[in-house]
Amino acid sequence: MDFLHYLVTSIPFFIRAAAVTVELTATALAMGMVIGLVFALMKISGRRFWRCIADTYITVIRGTPLIVQLFAIYFGLATIVDFGSFWSAAIALAVHNGAYIAEIFRGGIQSIDRGQMEAARSLGMSYGLAMRRVILPQAFKRVVPPLGNQFIIGLKDSSLAAFVTMKELFGVSMQLASTHFAELQFYTIAGLYYLALVVLFTFLVNRLERRLKIES
Repeated sequence: MDFLHYLVTSIPFFIRAAAVTVELTATALAMGMVIGLVFALMKISGRRFWRCIADTYITVIRGTPLIVQLFAIYFGLATIVDFGSFWSAAIALAVHNGAYIAEIFRGGIQSIDRGQMEAARSLGMSYGLAMRRVILPQAFKRVVPPLGNQFIIGLKDSSLAAFVTMKELFGVSMQLASTHFAELQFYTIAGLYYLALVVLFTFLVNRLERRLKIES
């Protein structure tokens, strides 16, 4: 009975928090895709210097917890430039997810037959033009499923933003749970909202994947 009461009365709070969660996740993952693509291209570069930088970034980010990276930016970098909690969390999530997305893009690019690059170059295209017009469009279609998985992980990881005062889903559930002394109820409600967002996002990714298959 208490659960239903809390579920209904907390709807306005959780709806606003869900919007913040989606905004934070979308912003972070959009930046993470740019970061991932840049480092993927660096990792497959013919120059050792760029490959070393990409390897170092991916190794360090994947080898350290997201919460450590989040605190490093919020309590470290943000004391020099005032990002605020939203942008601190968005940057931390972007940097963290960028390392994983870089490997996803690298795998997708390297899965394209090398002959296609050679054919494009033989037609007079520069390396960059061939990559943009021939390789990347095909690679993107192949990386949609793993990118979708990474996006879902990023959505759930956004809950850590609560520890830098963000009022997203988990942050609001922490606040309501401490106010009403009903931890189990509000954390369960937060879990239901996360589940609903993941199901919705999975549906959209599956539709995008089917559409790309039809077009190809």
